[in-house]
Amino acid sequence: MVQKKGQMEMSVGTIVTIVLLVTLLILGIVLIRNIFTSAKGVVDLTDQQLRNEINKLFSDESKVSIYPQTRLIEIKQEQMGGVGLGIKNLLVGATANKDFSYTVSVSDSDLQRKCGIDEQTAEDWIVTGRAESNIPIPPGDFSTQKVLFQIPIGSPLCTIRYRINVQADDTNYATDFFDLTIKAK
Repeated sequence: MVQKKGQMEMSVGTIVTIVLLVTLLILGIVLIRNIFTSAKGVVDLTDQQLRNEINKLFSDESKVSIYPQTRLIEIKQEQMGGVGLGIKNLLVGATANKDFSYTVSVSDSDLQRKCGIDEQTAEDWIVTGRAESNIPIPPGDFSTQKVLFQIPIGSPLCTIRYRINVQADDTNYATDFFDLTIKAK
């Protein structure tokens, strides 16, 4: 009789332990999922959300800001992703809106050896926001833009550096960069 009681207590203790461990495992998985899904890509952000995120990144003297702050985006083949671009008018003596423009181009001199593609192919992946002109920005204010990429299946799995060149009234204003890493589908 004592032996059966001991076996029963051990079984109940084991079941309670298993239930608690499974509960903790589920809570951990939910927490990790929430952390990763809260980090939205620029594609999912509305214009106002993107404007708020880029505004957080500007320092007093930065003319250009890129979102995400890490300047690294990862896009899987057959998916769309992108970066947010902020341009701030810090021109001294400006009293009215100035027209800004920008272009995005490949800045990777070793692209053919590293990825097996040419610059034109990498630039063709930009579906929106490759270049824009006549962006009026009041003094001290900023404008936000999106640069979106569509990565086709069969693209090489590598990292490519892109450069953003910003001009104000046809003179060089600022330049910055970001990296695109292509992941498997």
